[in-house]
Amino acid sequence: MNFPRERTALAEVMAFLFSKGWAPGTGGNFSIVVGEGADRRWVMSPSGIEKGSVAPSDLIVLDRELNVIEGTGKPSAEALLHVYIAESFGARSILHVHSVWNTLLSRRFLKDGHLYLEGYEMLKVIGSIKTHETRIAVPIVPNSQDMPSLVETLKAKLGDEPPVPAFLLAGHGLYTWGDSLAEAKRHVEGLEFLFEVEAREQSWGTHAGG
Repeated sequence: MNFPRERTALAEVMAFLFSKGWAPGTGGNFSIVVGEGADRRWVMSPSGIEKGSVAPSDLIVLDRELNVIEGTGKPSAEALLHVYIAESFGARSILHVHSVWNTLLSRRFLKDGHLYLEGYEMLKVIGSIKTHETRIAVPIVPNSQDMPSLVETLKAKLGDEPPVPAFLLAGHGLYTWGDSLAEAKRHVEGLEFLFEVEAREQSWGTHAGG
C-alpha cells in the first residue's frame, strides 16, 4: 500500500469532520496531493461510503486524468474539482464539507456572488490574515452536476488568485484547501465557526457589519 502516512492522516481528519456533523451520510470528499507534475497523485476518499468509518486502506489513489491507480473504491464525481484546485492554486490538501451553516448561507447569498465576513477574530485562522479588522469575500457559485462546466465557472469566478482559499457551491457545501492537510483542516474549522456565527447573528437581526 502506497502513501501509508498520508492515508492514516487523511482518514483521521475525515473521522473528525464526520464527528462534527460536517460530512453527514456519505457526504463530502477529501484529498491529499502527493508528488509533482506528471507524477502528481491524489490520495482521496472513495465515493458512496460513510466518511467517519473509512480505514486508511479504503482510500483510493488517482492520477490527474482521474484514473484509480490504487484501491477498489469509486472516485467522487467531484474529483475533477480537486485536480483543478491543486493545479491552479498549488494546494496540497483539499477538503469539501456539507454543513447546515455553509448550505444555508450559500443559498442566501448566491445572488450576491460572495459571502462577506468582517470583524471576527477567527478570520486570523485563514492564510496570512493578521488582524480582525479585515473583510473577506468567500466566492459563491451555483451548484452543478456538470463538472467540466463547473470548473469553467470557477475559473471565471476565482481567477488566478482567489481572495481566500475557499469557495461555496450554493446549496451544496464548502471547498477549502491549504499547503498541508493541517492547514486545510484549520481552514475548515475556522470557516465553519465563522459561518455559524454569521448565520446566527443575521437571524437575530444584530449583524454588526451592516
